Parts: sequence; C-alpha cells; structure tokens
Amino acid sequence: MPAPESTAFAAGLDTLEAQRVPAARRWPRRTAAQAAPPLLAVTLVLALWQAACLLGFSDTLPAPAEVADDLGAAWRAGTLLPALGHSLARCLFGFMASAVIGTLLGLLLARVGPLRTTVGPVLGALQSLPAAALVPVAVIALGESESAVYAVVLLGAVPSIAVGILSAVRQIPPQLLRAARTMGATGRATATHILLPAALPGCVVALKQGWTFGWRALMTAELITSTQLPGIGRMLDEGRNQHDFSLVLAAVVLILALGTAIDVGVFGPLERRVLSHRGLAPDTMSA
Repeated sequence: MPAPESTAFAAGLDTLEAQRVPAARRWPRRTAAQAAPPLLAVTLVLALWQAACLLGFSDTLPAPAEVADDLGAAWRAGTLLPALGHSLARCLFGFMASAVIGTLLGLLLARVGPLRTTVGPVLGALQSLPAAALVPVAVIALGESESAVYAVVLLGAVPSIAVGILSAVRQIPPQLLRAARTMGATGRATATHILLPAALPGCVVALKQGWTFGWRALMTAELITSTQLPGIGRMLDEGRNQHDFSLVLAAVVLILALGTAIDVGVFGPLERRVLSHRGLAPDTMSA
C-alpha cells in the first residue's frame, strides 16, 4: 500500500500535468501580454496629445488626426515607403559594419592591456560626443555624400559597441576562468565554452545600444547634411523649412515607430532568448 505522502505527490503532478496549456495556446496569450503595455502607453500619449489640442495649450500644435493625414498623404504620394526604406537600409548597413568593427575592437581591447589603457578613453570620449558634432567632420573629410552619412553612423555606433563588448568581457566572473583552467580548458576551448557564453548577454546589450546610437546618428546626418538624400531625415528637414509642424511631427512619429519596432521586434526577443538560455530570465530564475 503506497504511503500517503507518495499519493499526494503523485496527485500534485497529475494536477500540474492537467493544467499545462499547449504551446499553441500559450503563444497568443504571451503575445497579447507583451503587446498590451506598449499599446496602452501609445493610447495614453495620443489621449494626452488630443486633450492638449482640445484645451488649446498651443496654437501651433497639430492634432493627431492632422499628423495621420500627413502620413496618409505621403503614403498616397508614394514617398513614405521609399523614405523608410532608404533610412532603414542605411542604418542596417551601417549597423552591421559597426557591429563587426566594434566587436573586434572590444575583444582586442579586452585582450591587450596597453591598448585598452590608451584607446579606451578615446572611445569613451567619442561615445559622449553628440552626433551633430560629427556631421561637419564627416562632411569636410568626405564631402556632401552618402559616404559622409555612413561615416557619422560608424562614428556614432562603433565606440558604443566596442565599450559595451569590453565591459561584457571584463565582467565575466574570474571564478569561471579558474574553474575552466582547473578542468583543463585552454585557448579556443575557453573562448568557445566559457568566455563567449558568459559574455553573450552583455554583448547583446552592447549591440542593442549600438543600434540606438547608430539610428540617432543617421537621423542627425540626414537632417543636417545639405545633400538631398532621400530618407526620414529629409522629410523632417522639409517640414522644418516649410514651418509645417504637422509634417515635422509625422517624421518624428516615424522615427520613434521604426526605432521601437526594431527594439521590440528584434533585440527584445533576442535578449530574452539569450537570458533564458543562460538561466537569467525572470521565469527561469523563479523556477
């Protein structure tokens, strides 16, 4: 005859098994739970914006519907998608180049002490430099061209990624390295099985921050350079020159929407996956 404790334990397992929800049914709930807070925040901002217009807080502030009309007009005129495509393509290309250069530079700085001592402060200074200050340097060096825009993106993103990678590597607990050496791991095995997995969460954060810096730098370059480069920055510049507040806000909405979409749709899932794989996600830590 089974003991009462064993019977209760088996009953508990049966209950948990019976309450388990299939993955196909969990996905819509999880997506809805993740999308609800951003949608609520957007709704709140639009409500406050509309209320400010109705209460007459500003004579020049356009209503959300006017901004939506400008976006619709740009869509119908066939200028909205090309502007988004050009800006996104520039930022993607610049970010991929920055990710390669910044990752290699960060790993090199983590490995070579004298280089870290001399180049590290320079990268920190460049990281704190506004993108608006980089545009004249790039324009004088490369002229009013697409190359100058890419140079601004690189100068904005590479220091951020390199400093982030350096921090991620240096924050690896030394106990891990000592344990690896004790177990016989050296060279490539240490880098593959210890350094890379341990630094991966910090590396993802560094790339995410590098994307943000590159996106800001791109918008600044498209806005300030006098070349008529197609993109969201040009749309913003046209609104400024025409004193069209509604068009300016439409460009700002596009910049925010695209930046948030990349952050939430690309880096958010990647960060959660890495943290979950490393056992650092909140649900795995509480399990």
